Amino acid sequence: MSSDICDTPTASPHAAAVRATTPPEPASSSWTAVFSLAVGVFGLLTAEYLPASLLTPMAADLGVSEALAGQAVTVTAVGATLSGLLTASVTRKIDRKTVLLGFSLLMIASNLLVAVAAHSVVVLLLLRLLLGVALGGFWSMAAAVAMRLVPAARVPRAVAVIFSGIAVATIVAVPLGSYLGELAGWRSTFLAAAALGVVTLMFQMCALPRMAPQSPARLGTLWEVLRRPGFGLGLIGMLLVHVGHYALFTFVRPALETIVGVGSDQLALLLLVFGVANFVGTLVAGWLLEVSLRLTLTLTPVLMGLAALGLALLPIGRAWYVVLVVFWGLAFGGVSVAWSNWSTRMVPDQAESAGGLVVVGVHSAVAGGAAAGGGLFGLGGVVTVFVVSGVVLLASALLIALRVEAPRHGTAGDGLRRAA
Repeated sequence: MSSDICDTPTASPHAAAVRATTPPEPASSSWTAVFSLAVGVFGLLTAEYLPASLLTPMAADLGVSEALAGQAVTVTAVGATLSGLLTASVTRKIDRKTVLLGFSLLMIASNLLVAVAAHSVVVLLLLRLLLGVALGGFWSMAAAVAMRLVPAARVPRAVAVIFSGIAVATIVAVPLGSYLGELAGWRSTFLAAAALGVVTLMFQMCALPRMAPQSPARLGTLWEVLRRPGFGLGLIGMLLVHVGHYALFTFVRPALETIVGVGSDQLALLLLVFGVANFVGTLVAGWLLEVSLRLTLTLTPVLMGLAALGLALLPIGRAWYVVLVVFWGLAFGGVSVAWSNWSTRMVPDQAESAGGLVVVGVHSAVAGGAAAGGGLFGLGGVVTVFVVSGVVLLASALLIALRVEAPRHGTAGDGLRRAA
């Protein structure tokens, strides 16, 4: 494996075995369908984030502690993890449009039933599990479906558009949910989320083409994908990047308050700036991926690591601290886009199974990063969290630059399609 920062043109050793099962490249782009998937991601992530802004009234209404009501987020993550693993094999004989519409229906059902039928915390958790199934399944399929909607050279841009829904939801979901909750009650907020799901469903019904299942997966396919040359090592790099980020992000508020010195009135504005930077970074990553996958995979943790170390160690004043927060947001905006593209290029013939493993890895890293950050925070405060996380992020960048395979489209995607 070359250590050069540019993408390596060497063909994957398993290319001959997957030529016949790699999905054919579409002749033209279907951007309306791509935008419908972005709306779906926005709706799903908005619903996932709602309990964070409605926790107090939800807990009071259900007669439980906020800690117990907060498990609505945990259950969603568990459902997403299981769905990410199982979607490709369970739905292997079903048209992909039908599967995606099914996930939108689950999102609507979860939000609607939470609003009208969740009169105990047990029912609430079961209904949030439905949302997790929709979230994990939709996310695991997103990049694989993008491969069937646009030519290979435009897949990075399409995936960036789809995942921009995550950044938009990050920006608007919590403040909008809090506002609607105060205005009309927490159940009405979930009704609004269900209405957004209906709009999403109608848009997708009109925009998405029929997509017959290809390269049917089994449960054993997950193990086969993990055994592909370079895939497991790449997942380790991805895990390190996400663990480093989520250790930081879990303690972003105390960091901004103690290091940057922002007051409560400025905190929301700075978090908004972070969210906008995240959105811009998602779109920029789509362009950068067309230049070099390896550069994108490496640059994002480098920028986040330098931002973390700068925030923790440099006495540079508030204005420069804000610049570092913006760089952090920009860099993380490209992470999901880059790794989703990486999985499709590494395993173009089983992109859905690869996407499922990425979903599992990300959700595991969220939990692991938060837990590690908590331990570091208890040992040495927020500065320790940011220093250690910064070092982890820079180490992950070094691993990615030197050891993680980052094929070009022509070596793992276009070339296989043409050969087929």
